[in-house]
Amino acid sequence: MGLIDEDMDKDPTPTGELALQTLAMPRDTNANGDIFGGWLVSQMDLAAGIATKQVTHGRSATVAIKNVEFLAPVSVGSVVSCYAEILEVGRSSMHINIEVWISNSLTQAVQRKVAEGLFIFVAIDDNGRTRRIK
Repeated sequence: MGLIDEDMDKDPTPTGELALQTLAMPRDTNANGDIFGGWLVSQMDLAAGIATKQVTHGRSATVAIKNVEFLAPVSVGSVVSCYAEILEVGRSSMHINIEVWISNSLTQAVQRKVAEGLFIFVAIDDNGRTRRIK
């Protein structure tokens, strides 16, 4: 008899804390009628920025976006939820993993993951210069 993986029977769930939730609207579509990838990345960036506020207690700015993967299209009317997990905090920078999950109460009851990416932020002062994280 082999080992039973208890997680095999569970539905996947988001990693991190809910940082941003919004509704995908018709004005955010691309030429194919799906939500534009650039709009989705902007929501992810906003969510990462919100998450950094807990760490920096002040201003911060995006310095890099890495490994963004779009796993499935997003339809108009989907509730878009961005979950943030702070992976690393350095002297002045932070690495934040963002997962995007959608749900649509008309077509599905459960959430499903549609995108993920790593966002790197740096704490800045009032003059826009890098500062130490307190």
